[in-house]
Amino acid sequence: MKILVVGGGLVGLGTARSLRASFPDAHLTVVDKEPRFGAHQSTHNSGVMHCGLYYTPGSARARLARRGIDLMRMFCATHDVAHDTCGKLVVAASADEVPRLRALFERGQMNGLQGLRWLSADEAHEIEPHVNVVAAVHVPEEGIADFRGVVDALAAELTDAGVEMHASAAVTRIAREGAGWRVQAGGHDLRADFLVTCAGLHSDRVARMAGEHPTTRIVGFRGEYFVLKPEREKLVNGLIYPVPDPSFPFLGVHFTRLALGGVECGPNAVLALDREGYRRLAFNLRDAASALTFPGLWRFMARYTRTTVFELQRSLSKSVFVRSLQRLVPEVSGDDLLPGPVGIRAQAMRPDGSFLDDFEFLESPGALHVINAPSPAATACLAIGEDVAARVATRLASR
Repeated sequence: MKILVVGGGLVGLGTARSLRASFPDAHLTVVDKEPRFGAHQSTHNSGVMHCGLYYTPGSARARLARRGIDLMRMFCATHDVAHDTCGKLVVAASADEVPRLRALFERGQMNGLQGLRWLSADEAHEIEPHVNVVAAVHVPEEGIADFRGVVDALAAELTDAGVEMHASAAVTRIAREGAGWRVQAGGHDLRADFLVTCAGLHSDRVARMAGEHPTTRIVGFRGEYFVLKPEREKLVNGLIYPVPDPSFPFLGVHFTRLALGGVECGPNAVLALDREGYRRLAFNLRDAASALTFPGLWRFMARYTRTTVFELQRSLSKSVFVRSLQRLVPEVSGDDLLPGPVGIRAQAMRPDGSFLDDFEFLESPGALHVINAPSPAATACLAIGEDVAARVATRLASR
C-alpha cells in the first residue's frame, strides 16, 4: 500500500509520523513545495504551546490541544528541542474586561486545564511585576517551543523511519487513477492508494486540485511582530496576553518569551494579499484575486469595519502598536522595540464572512484533506496526526 502526504509543515509531518506508526509496512511519501520543510506557518508563529484555554468545550481544538501539548512536551524532551513550560498570564487591564476574563477562566476549567488560578493584581505582580492588571488568570501549563527545531527533528525521524521525503516538490497535478491517485510533484511522478493533504495556506487549492469542492476559502492575515531590545527583556518573564477582544476573532497583541531567547511583541492581524507575503507591501495577483473576489471577505470586513481599519493603522503606525502594548506593560516605549518577524495565518472563511472555528477535515474515497488547521495546530500537530491516522485507518478498513 502507498500513502502520500502533501504538505511538509508541522501538521503534515505529524500526520506522517502517526501514519508510519499505524501502517509500518506501507510505502509512505511526503512532498512539500519548499526547499525546507515547515517553511511557512509552522515556523512563522509565536512559538507558544497552547493547552486549550480559549477553545469551545468539546471541540476538536480543545480536545487536541490538551492531548497535543503533552505529546509536544514529550517530543521536545526526547529530541532535545528547546522548550519551556513557563506559564502564561491572561490579563484584564481594566474593570470592564473582568467579566470576559471570568468567562475565559470558566472555559479553561471546563476544558480540563490543570492548575488554573484566578489572581488578584498583587498576585499577578508576583509573576509579572511590570504588568498593568486589575485581575488575571494564570495558566501554568502553557509554554514555549522552538518549532523550527520540532520540524527538523520530525523530518529527520521520518527519514530514519524509511519515509520517502521530497522537498522542492510543488504539486502541479492530482488525478484519479483507478482506485488510487497519480500526483505530479516537482519532477516526481507519484502513485498512491491513499492521499492525505495538509497544505496549510493552500489547503483549499490542493483539495480542489484533487476534485473536491470546499465551501470555504483560505484568506491570509499577516501578523507582524516587534522584539524587545535585549536590555529591556527584563520587563517580561513569560507570556502576557490580553483578554481576547470579542469584536475581532484574534487574540490581540501580546508578549512572548521565546524558547531560543528574546521577547516578541505582537502580532497584529492585517489582510494579506499574498498568502506567502512576509513583506508589508507584498502582492500576489492570484492570491489577491482569490481574496477580493470572495464575498465572504467583504462581509467579514463589513462586520468588523472598525477593527479592520484599526489593525491597518496599527500596521502602519509604530506608535499605535506601542499604545496597544502599553495596555499590558506601561513601561514599554517605542525606543524599546526593534523590527521583528512576520507570519501569515491561513484563515478558512465561509461565504457569510465567518471563520471556521475548529479543525476541519474533508474526507472522500481514498483521500482526506485537512482544510482548516488554525492555532493551536503547531502545538497539537502530533495529536492531529493521531486523529488523521485513525480516520485513514477507518477509511481503509471500509474498503
